[in-house]
Amino acid sequence: MIFQVGIENNNEGRSIAWALEHPGCFAYGIKGEAAVTNLEGALNKYAGWILRHEPNTWLSFAETDIEIVVNGTWDVYFINDDLDKATEADGCYSVESFFPYDWKPLTTIEIKHALDMLAWSRNDLLKSVHGLSEAKLNQTYSGERWSINGILGHVGGAEWWYMERLGLAFPRADVPEEPLARLEKVRRHFNAALFKMEGVKQVVGVDGEFWSPRKALRRALWHERDHTEHIRKVLGLTG
Repeated sequence: MIFQVGIENNNEGRSIAWALEHPGCFAYGIKGEAAVTNLEGALNKYAGWILRHEPNTWLSFAETDIEIVVNGTWDVYFINDDLDKATEADGCYSVESFFPYDWKPLTTIEIKHALDMLAWSRNDLLKSVHGLSEAKLNQTYSGERWSINGILGHVGGAEWWYMERLGLAFPRADVPEEPLARLEKVRRHFNAALFKMEGVKQVVGVDGEFWSPRKALRRALWHERDHTEHIRKVLGLTG
């Protein structure tokens, strides 16, 4: 089975291999080659995740039947407020990957699958924090930027931001402060916005970066699944 893959280098000091036809499937590596190698295992894990929720899975392949085709390579770079290239040390904005495949409009069936996966991903996220006390949710951890509540708020805020890039977000002032309320309201709006993305061919440039419906979906599913694993890791480290 052929998989279209995008390689994103220099993302927080690592590379990401994106399975472009399968949002939510990705792998990290020190370099692009390592990320692609790791993607094979990630594809099998991802297919198993879908199968656990959907017996009539839309993704089924033999482990020995993976053929990776690189659709594009992107090196993350930084720009300042004047949109001139800068360095990460300057605290500037990072311009992240936009691949040729990201130009393709989303189809009706892709949106249906995406809505299913977004629901499963959100359930995984909420299960990871179920039953935690408020003190545990707000506890700080050595070497971590955020508390668990901070991570939850970050996930909701990022999803709002992806919509804002496409001109589909509600006003920033209406984003709830409470993390779970933020997650719920933003996701409800994101799901509704997805229906408006079917067949949309428009690609927009915002603050020096290209965005499309496909890229927004790719990043939303990646971001939530990545931070669900982040939360599990943090809680595992603390017992």
